[in-house]
Amino acid sequence: MMNTRHFARTLLASALLALGLSTHAGDLPGKGVKVLPLQSSLAEETFQTLLVTRALTKLGYDVQPVKEVEYPLAHLAVARGDATFMANHWNPHHSEFYKSVGGDAKLSRKGVYAAGAAQGYMIDKKTADQYGITHLSQLSDPKLARLFDTNGDGKADLVGPSAGWGGEAVVNHQLAAFKLQGTVNYTQGNYPALISDTLARYQQGKPVLFYAWTPYWLSNVLRSGKDVVWLEVPFSAMPGVQAGTDTKLSNGKNYGFPVNNEYIVANKTFVEKNPAAAKLFEIMTLPIGDISEQNRRMHDGENRQQDVERHTDSWIKANQKTFDGWIETALKAAAS
Repeated sequence: MMNTRHFARTLLASALLALGLSTHAGDLPGKGVKVLPLQSSLAEETFQTLLVTRALTKLGYDVQPVKEVEYPLAHLAVARGDATFMANHWNPHHSEFYKSVGGDAKLSRKGVYAAGAAQGYMIDKKTADQYGITHLSQLSDPKLARLFDTNGDGKADLVGPSAGWGGEAVVNHQLAAFKLQGTVNYTQGNYPALISDTLARYQQGKPVLFYAWTPYWLSNVLRSGKDVVWLEVPFSAMPGVQAGTDTKLSNGKNYGFPVNNEYIVANKTFVEKNPAAAKLFEIMTLPIGDISEQNRRMHDGENRQQDVERHTDSWIKANQKTFDGWIETALKAAAS
């Protein structure tokens, strides 16, 4: 009897896919189940989040409008069940947040959504070549640090991550560990606004020093190795739960941060009760270059909500076979 049921459910799943899921929502595993997605205030995270909501909607889930909550509170809300998921959890970058709210006991983190996210410190290539700057620790030299002074106090001004991102703890820890606090100021605030000012300075031919990551539009505007260069650090130095992490890359370079993978993190109870959504969160993958490309379009002016919606729909259309495969696999998980 169980084999017959299993066959019937699998047959239903295949039929729904063949029909483009155009049947009534009552046939779908997400019927009557509300989903609340979260993301940070970074508009560049909307594309990744909307792609997940599009797939959940195909599965019949009642997806609520995305709410903006910064990372520490977002992890807490998902762990408590006040929200369902976030599609921009970085591991190990957000490991402190993940652990503090209960870790694997409260959250589900399976399958890499986007692989190979890099972070580190960058300066413009012209200044790097002219003064032979390859390491962040060289900015302990007041003469070199002064090249990146933007406010006239004689210290280098490093544009860093916004408060609540997780990266601010790393930057503060490393400036102390590398004994740079006497020559380098950490400029913190609205990162998108600060980095726009940094780009303007670069375009004026002035030296720039900033924290950067991929995927982000900036990497398509200031290209690594051509316009800007990564700075190495003298040794690995990570705070908190990442203490002791070796940040040296396979090529021998050490840019101060380990390579990260992005995950869809969801409430543990929700995924246990919703195998279709659980499987979807596990198998969805998005090339990191596609994220940067979409972010670049936003930077170039296509930054309204309807623009990002269009970008998401265009990606699905261009990758229809992949998208349909996610839905089919999720339906089979619900039917088993």
